[in-house]
Amino acid sequence: MSSGKNNQNRESLGLIAGGGRFPLIAADAAREKGLHVIAVAHLGETDPALSDKVDEIVWIKLGQLGRLIKTFKKKGVGKILLAGTITKKKMFENIRPDLKGLAVMSRLAIFHDDDILRAVAKELADEGIETVSSAFYLPDLVAPPGCLTRRKPGRAEREDIRFGWKVAKELGRLDIGQCVVVRKKTVLALEAIEGTDETILRGGSLGREKAVVVKVSKPQQDLRFDVPAVGVETVRTMALVKASALAVEAGKTLIFDKSEMIQYADRLGVSIVALEDEHELQSTKQSS
Repeated sequence: MSSGKNNQNRESLGLIAGGGRFPLIAADAAREKGLHVIAVAHLGETDPALSDKVDEIVWIKLGQLGRLIKTFKKKGVGKILLAGTITKKKMFENIRPDLKGLAVMSRLAIFHDDDILRAVAKELADEGIETVSSAFYLPDLVAPPGCLTRRKPGRAEREDIRFGWKVAKELGRLDIGQCVVVRKKTVLALEAIEGTDETILRGGSLGREKAVVVKVSKPQQDLRFDVPAVGVETVRTMALVKASALAVEAGKTLIFDKSEMIQYADRLGVSIVALEDEHELQSTKQSS
């Protein structure tokens, strides 16, 4: 962690950190841009290694929105980004809301991801704190259009991707999940509270092999939060059930460990494509 020297000459950025590697990657990218990074991390979710990658860090329990806002206001933070996941199951087990958190929860009719995050963003905005897109600070992580692997999807895989894309978009429209697993135009699994990896394992085991995984943004996606993300772990999970292809949405998906993910997929013969819509499959080109 930084000593704080010369922080008065650096723009501050707040980081609301969940679990996974994303907060660490976001912190590294922000500090490379010369920003003074102040993180609010969640106990039981955020990797403790984040402490060494930010200038200041405060640990809170899930639901302590008042403390979160107080921290950023005290530090003079004007912009924040959200990075990382909160295990959805823990929302029913470990949430310890403070008064501000309770007030926001009481106004929500449905506890969908986007409803919660928009409510949090509004509370921050009311306090003069802007929530910005993580993709703004991490443009190199955004999936480019095209086929990312040596092998392009075959005819049957393309048909499954087109079918799965429409299903995934409808799933997203309902704000339930972003990932579907398909085999022979049959839905094997829909993502819900368990997350993408568990969805792949559940659906892939039913498809035996050559299942297709489709992960897209929601039609109403707010790129300030909950941006779809994949990485080498996604392909490793696919390998466990011999899934053969992964389709993501170009320009609206973050790819972690891109080079490693592509090399691993090439070794397995897995095809990965990034599309702007399902109709691009006929003209999919190799991407760098």
